[in-house]
Amino acid sequence: MTSAAAQAHRLVYNEPGWLDTLAAWLLALLWVLPLVYAGWTAFHPGEYSTRFVLFAPLTLDNFARAWAAAPFARYFVNTALLVTMILACQLVLSTLAAYAFARFEFPAKKLLFALVLVQLMVMPDILLVENYKTMTRLGLVDTLLAIGLPYFASAFAIFLLRQTFMGIPKELDEAARVEGAGPLQILWRVYVPLARPVYVAFALVSVSFHWNNFLWPLIITNSTSARPLTVGLQVFSSTDQGIDWSIITAATLMSAAPLLVAFLLFQRQFVQSFMRAGIK
Repeated sequence: MTSAAAQAHRLVYNEPGWLDTLAAWLLALLWVLPLVYAGWTAFHPGEYSTRFVLFAPLTLDNFARAWAAAPFARYFVNTALLVTMILACQLVLSTLAAYAFARFEFPAKKLLFALVLVQLMVMPDILLVENYKTMTRLGLVDTLLAIGLPYFASAFAIFLLRQTFMGIPKELDEAARVEGAGPLQILWRVYVPLARPVYVAFALVSVSFHWNNFLWPLIITNSTSARPLTVGLQVFSSTDQGIDWSIITAATLMSAAPLLVAFLLFQRQFVQSFMRAGIK
């Protein structure tokens, strides 16, 4: 095949050229370099944190010191409870809202959905002060509920599920009604199973975001009883005795380990869920 024919073939079938492939590899390298550095530094003594020696001695002492420096067990439990609570509330509320917008007619329906879309353009950081005032009035400061409450209703999930539900044939609704199913039964038995890839894709986005969320948990928590992992890591940023990058990277790897392990184990399912959900 001549070069002109090969170029035409790539254009027709949207196949990437060598420049696209090179750019993808460069971006992948830039993305993975911090992780490689964290892995190297965490498993080697502190004197090797800024220099690469091929046969440098390996050690797990950095992980032991990091674990002893902060109540990581408590932070892991808090983070797991937090992301589970937020995800469960988001899925329930977003499913009901999306179903209403997709299949029911009610006054100001388009206006209300437009307000949901407007929320997609509002950065959560803008509402930090107002959210803190609200949590203070409710007496929820320094609790896991205070961290998760502002995120229970997800505009992104509502929009994503509403678009998915609208793509489901209405004939399935009619068939379910003939069988005597009510609205909630139709939702549970017809819409939810057909939207499973979308639920999985959104769950990945939600869990990864709230597992790594830092600013709002830092502001609303005051004690270890409610702090998640990201806030707990700030104990290693003290400069009174100098910064030990070996311990910091070890603590960071411990915090990110559950997400990394989950990605490695379910990588194929992750990619398939995003592709089926239409998330680019």
